[in-house]
Amino acid sequence: MSMSDRTKIVLDVDPVRKRDVRTQFGALCWRRRGGEVQVLLVTTRRTRRWTPPKCWPMPGETPARAAAQEAFEEAGVEGQSPEVCLGIYTYTKEMPDDDLPCVVALFPLRVTTVHKRWPEMKERRRRWVGLKKAAKLVTEPELARILAEFDPRRLI
Repeated sequence: MSMSDRTKIVLDVDPVRKRDVRTQFGALCWRRRGGEVQVLLVTTRRTRRWTPPKCWPMPGETPARAAAQEAFEEAGVEGQSPEVCLGIYTYTKEMPDDDLPCVVALFPLRVTTVHKRWPEMKERRRRWVGLKKAAKLVTEPELARILAEFDPRRLI
């Protein structure tokens, strides 16, 4: 096989097309208050939709660790996150040039610290809500189901 043949094969296989599905990792930040499980949602920057904190994969980090890092940056929370995927959901990320289909793997984060100041506090709102309310606030049906069915006792 000549060098030009190998180059052609790489070019035919490797390009990322705009419509390819992208993977993200999300943190289902949760706590107990008065016997009720609450989850933390944040607003997106552009559309102001309610969503769990989420991120693109981070080199050298596990998916749960990347999601926990993003929970700190987007929502100002820290906690414990097992490497357990609660489920996946899909959404379309609206971009200026094109919309990107995304699949999000969601990891639980039991919140132990809530900071008064955090990196993206001027760009987002955060809100603690019960599971039923959270399921109504999000727009993605698969995410709503994950929120409505979340039970931290299953994590043990």
